[in-house]
Amino acid sequence: MQQIEIDFEVFKELTARRAHEGHTYNEVIRDLLGLPKQLGRQMSDALTPLINIGAAKGFALRGGVLPEGTKLKVIYKNKEFHAVIRDGRWVDEDGQEHSSPSAAARAITNTTVNGLRFWLAKRPSDATWMKLDTMLAK
Repeated sequence: MQQIEIDFEVFKELTARRAHEGHTYNEVIRDLLGLPKQLGRQMSDALTPLINIGAAKGFALRGGVLPEGTKLKVIYKNKEFHAVIRDGRWVDEDGQEHSSPSAAARAITNTTVNGLRFWLAKRPSDATWMKLDTMLAK
């Protein structure tokens, strides 16, 4: 399987063009190139985690990349919610993928939320939890 490298601006634009969270980056690129839709999702599922942002693997965010295995959590209305960065994707505890921290927060709160201020994160190399916005500011 081949990898492609894209810069962060291209990644943001591809993300913005996703029709829904199940719409893969491969499908977005196929649409842009005018290629026919693929039968099945084998190739598009396989491509998504291989898009590298400046050669850094993980989940790209404004201001940085969350590495593979980063754990995320938040307490909302006295209930704790969890997610993890797996295969370059933000995956919640129900197995649902989200395109951004704000999309993941919206799925919990049913309202518009700044996901960078909402979530706590703990990268594999971290000893403590930290707010995403603080983590990315460093």
